[in-house]
Amino acid sequence: MLRFVMRRLLQVVPTLLVLSALVFAWLRLLPGGPASALLGDKATPEKIADLNKILGLDQPIPVQYVRFLGRALTGDFGSSLISGDTVLAEIARALPATIELSVAALVIAIGLGIPLGYLAATHRGRPLDNGTIIGTLVGVAVPVFFLGYLLKAVFAVQLGWFPPSGRQAVDIDATRVTGFAVLDGLLTREFDAAADALQHLVLPAVALATIPLAVIVRITRASVLDVVNSDFVRTANSKGLAPSTVRGRHVLRNALLPVSTTIGLQVGLLLAGAVLTEKVFVWGGVGTLLADGITRRDYPRLQALILLGALIYVLVNLLVDLSYAIIDPRVRLR
Repeated sequence: MLRFVMRRLLQVVPTLLVLSALVFAWLRLLPGGPASALLGDKATPEKIADLNKILGLDQPIPVQYVRFLGRALTGDFGSSLISGDTVLAEIARALPATIELSVAALVIAIGLGIPLGYLAATHRGRPLDNGTIIGTLVGVAVPVFFLGYLLKAVFAVQLGWFPPSGRQAVDIDATRVTGFAVLDGLLTREFDAAADALQHLVLPAVALATIPLAVIVRITRASVLDVVNSDFVRTANSKGLAPSTVRGRHVLRNALLPVSTTIGLQVGLLLAGAVLTEKVFVWGGVGTLLADGITRRDYPRLQALILLGALIYVLVNLLVDLSYAIIDPRVRLR
């Protein structure tokens, strides 16, 4: 297994290298540019040319890329054209918020998706199954931003059960340790701060979890139906094994392989959905940085964020591959 992990990690290097070249060229071929975005109404051809020279954007794209690659290898992704802070510092401040939101959404999606998919499969054709199918179709069809605004209007504005936006109330003086608001409250025993952060987390996490939840339910249902009709399950039942043993050891465990693959793929969708969710709930994470960077043509920020997303996606899929050997002992990783 160690050899497999090392080989997969080595594959990350050419993947990021090719992606960095594509992203670098794509950003610079887009119409407009950071100089125009920064200057706004004051933009003139002379001012744009001067600012491009200051930013080094007047050089040929291959020259710019080689310089970027040389700095990136030392951990220097440049400074944001918007804030002036280093890109890594911006990401370090915003990443905990996005991770906290994405993990909460993933917990909801997995915690509800697998049981619902299993129950739907075991009650095939019954009202529970039909209701689950309709619910998943609605979950996939409803846009994240619309659902976010709907949740805010109902549960925050009308009912007042949850805060409408932000990560914590402004009047709470919470101690920051890790940047994860809920975890920091628990570590410092500021339980009021942890409870308030958890309240702020509920609505955006539910909004972000909707599509992954619907997909996991559908894949789990289909996988369980496929396994239930297998010969080894019929053999286990004919031997008189306890129903709980058949469900847990034979059905659910074998059905989890495609589900784990789906979960890994949903991580990429969570990162994409976080952009809209964070804007709706004013979350202030990496999604907000990415949206602002696109609007303002902040090349250094966009390059670093896209590469970070690719790295996370590759590492998560590595974990999914490793989970195969844990779920199914027949799988051998070489």
